[in-house]
Amino acid sequence: MERKKVWKLFFVWDFEKEEAWLNEMAAEGWTLCSVGFCNYTFERSLPEEYTIRMEMRPYDPEYIRFMEETGVEYIGRIIQWLYFRKRTEEGPFDLFSDIDSKIEHLGRIGKMIASIGILNLGIGILNSVNPTHMGWINLLCATLLMYALGRIHGEKKYLEKERSLRE
Repeated sequence: MERKKVWKLFFVWDFEKEEAWLNEMAAEGWTLCSVGFCNYTFERSLPEEYTIRMEMRPYDPEYIRFMEETGVEYIGRIIQWLYFRKRTEEGPFDLFSDIDSKIEHLGRIGKMIASIGILNLGIGILNSVNPTHMGWINLLCATLLMYALGRIHGEKKYLEKERSLRE
């Protein structure tokens, strides 16, 4: 079976772009078969044979088993990002069936970003008092993560507004 590896960086707030790119690759006949940090392995398949989805949630074997019972294949994970695929011929494949589940997903992403951002801020402040440490790196990471949190929060607020308009 023909395979290829692609190295590509996506920021956490661009998870929808990452999923769209993975589905573009599948549309071209390259289906995701394994994942690593910035590392994607694809195998040759029929164009549009699979739909790829990703979700941030803690790894749970019960959840994976449930997904597999519905015809979804578990591809792998990167930290808490889970990657799945399903044959397109089996019908639509969405992990988030309504606005509330999308909002909940964004909430999980936001909590993870906030936790890591606060940790980096604390480490950066502690290390900045000692000139031999490079606390500025942690402060830079904290700044980037707070930017990501703002992007996720903005998308979450947009969905909450959409939900209130539909009620």
